[in-house]
Amino acid sequence: MMETLWMIEPWHWLVLGFVLLIVEMFVPTFASLWFGAAAIIVAALSWLLPISLTIQIVIWLILSAVFLLAWFKFIKPLSVDRTKAGLGGSVIIGETGMIIVPPQPERAGMVRFSVPIVGAAEWMCRTQGEQVAVGDRVIVTDIVGNELVVSSMKSQAAIPKSM
Repeated sequence: MMETLWMIEPWHWLVLGFVLLIVEMFVPTFASLWFGAAAIIVAALSWLLPISLTIQIVIWLILSAVFLLAWFKFIKPLSVDRTKAGLGGSVIIGETGMIIVPPQPERAGMVRFSVPIVGAAEWMCRTQGEQVAVGDRVIVTDIVGNELVVSSMKSQAAIPKSM
């Protein structure tokens, strides 16, 4: 008897789904997107199969939960920007990289980072008098203009840490 009072047609689910998708354009949380997608799927299922209102709501809730879980667990971590682009130069100090072109007294060398730092994976570098070779691990100690001042990880390991 309760079913006849609350007759939900498949187009109701479709309208709800599109309203939630439109809301997503104004509220950038990606939550209503998944609720809307679930509502559109329920609309399609209820057009194809004779499903009671209770089952429709349960399917909508389960699909919404599955979509949200998939978004936060699997999809969103893939879109995280791990670069430090747009941040100040001070974020480079302390980063470690590998020498790919050793610096000479008359010209700068090149250091490569495993993850792009401030938008670039390779930077011009110089040392403060120490010799480094291709493949040596170095740590950034300072920034001078567009060049990094690096120090060998071997020399950093030799310096005792103060308490």
